[in-house]
Amino acid sequence: MASREHVVNPFEYLLKGLSRPFTEAHWRSDPAARAAARVAPQVRRIEAADLWDSLRRGFDDFAAARDDVIFIVILYPLAGLLLAVAAARYDLLPMIFPLLSGFALIGPVAAVGLYEVSRRRERGDTVSWLDAVGVFRSPAIGSIMGMGLVLVALFVLWLLTAYEISLLAFADGAPATVEGFLKEVFATSAGLWMAAVGIGVGFLYAAVALAISAVSFPLLLDKHVDMDVAIRTSLKVVARNPVTMALWGLVVAAALAIGSLPALMGLIVVLPVLGHATWHLYRKAVEP
Repeated sequence: MASREHVVNPFEYLLKGLSRPFTEAHWRSDPAARAAARVAPQVRRIEAADLWDSLRRGFDDFAAARDDVIFIVILYPLAGLLLAVAAARYDLLPMIFPLLSGFALIGPVAAVGLYEVSRRRERGDTVSWLDAVGVFRSPAIGSIMGMGLVLVALFVLWLLTAYEISLLAFADGAPATVEGFLKEVFATSAGLWMAAVGIGVGFLYAAVALAISAVSFPLLLDKHVDMDVAIRTSLKVVARNPVTMALWGLVVAAALAIGSLPALMGLIVVLPVLGHATWHLYRKAVEP
C-alpha cells in the first residue's frame, strides 16, 4: 500500500539540519541501513504502573552492577560541585542554583553508559564498567554525541537566561556573601521576583529537555536511528502519554533534588537508578 507523502514541518526541517553533521546514515553505503535509520518506531501508551516498574527494574540493575556504574557516575556530581564552587569564587552567587538545577538537563548524557549496562543485562550478558565505556564504540556514537550537544546547548542557554534574570533582579550588584544573597532572595521583592521568574523559566527548559530526551538516547543506542528521528519519537511518547510523562518528570526532579544532598553526593545512587529506569521505560514506551 502506498504511503502518504510526508510534508516536513519547519521544526522537523531544523532537526534534520542539526542532526546531519552527526548522523552516520548519510554516508552509509548500505541502502537498507540508511532506510532503517530514517524509520521512526511506533510508540505505546504507558501508565503510572509502568513508571514504578521501570524504577524497580532500574534499582535491580543498579544493585547488580553498582561497583561498576558508581565508578562512572561519580564524575557527574563532582563536575556539578566544581561548577558551584567556581560560581561562588567568582562572585556569581545568583548562578549557583541555576547551575545545579540546570545541570540536570545534561543528565541523560551522563547516563548513556548506564543504558548500555541495562541493555546488556536485558540480554543476559555479564557486564562491567568496560561495557559501559564501550558505548563510545557504538555505530550510533555520532548521533549520540549530536544529541548530547543539543542538551549542552540547552544548558548553556538556560544559564544565559538565568544570568539575565539575575542582572534584572540585582541591578546594583549581587550580594558578595551567601548569607547576604539568601537574605536578598527571601526578604526582598527583587529577590522573590527573581526566584519566581527563574523557577518558571527553568520549568520550561526542563520540560523541553524532558520532551526531546525522554527516550532519545536509549533509542539511538538500541536502533541506531538518526538524531532527528530519535527526538521526534521522544516527542511522540510525551504527546501520547502527557500525564504519565509529566509524572515521570516530577519523579526525576524530586529524585535529583533529594540526590543533591549532601553536596550532590546522593546523585551517585540516584543517577544510576534513574538512568537504568529510563532504559526500561524506553522499552515500555517504544515498540521493538
